[in-house]
Amino acid sequence: MADPVFKLVDIVHVVFSLPSPSPIVHLRESEPPFRGIDFPIGLPEAQSIALALDHETAVRPSTHELLSAVIVATGSDVVAVRFTGERDGTIIAELDLMTPNGHQVLDCRPTDGIAVALRQAVPVPILCDETLLDD
Repeated sequence: MADPVFKLVDIVHVVFSLPSPSPIVHLRESEPPFRGIDFPIGLPEAQSIALALDHETAVRPSTHELLSAVIVATGSDVVAVRFTGERDGTIIAELDLMTPNGHQVLDCRPTDGIAVALRQAVPVPILCDETLLDD
């Protein structure tokens, strides 16, 4: 079995489109051929990602802001967020960290990975297995 090929993707937008019950996040390859991936997300995650895209913060820290502060406070860095596959219609993701104790890779929801990545002082690459990208 060949190793997966990961492509750098950018967050294009989060769409709240009625009558759909779920917002959609749209990501696109950073380089040609600019394939994309769209998937439904929960309303709280959509709001968190939209706030981060607009460089805004809530009056009180959100869970994603708190997690980002904990990452910094522990001397850790987010290396990347990777979308590694799909299982039963659900995108599988991982949060790649460098900690004082070494390299750690944690299972995460793709929306949590995006929300945390957007809140880092240094831009964090969001990588997607190319088999998940639409042609």
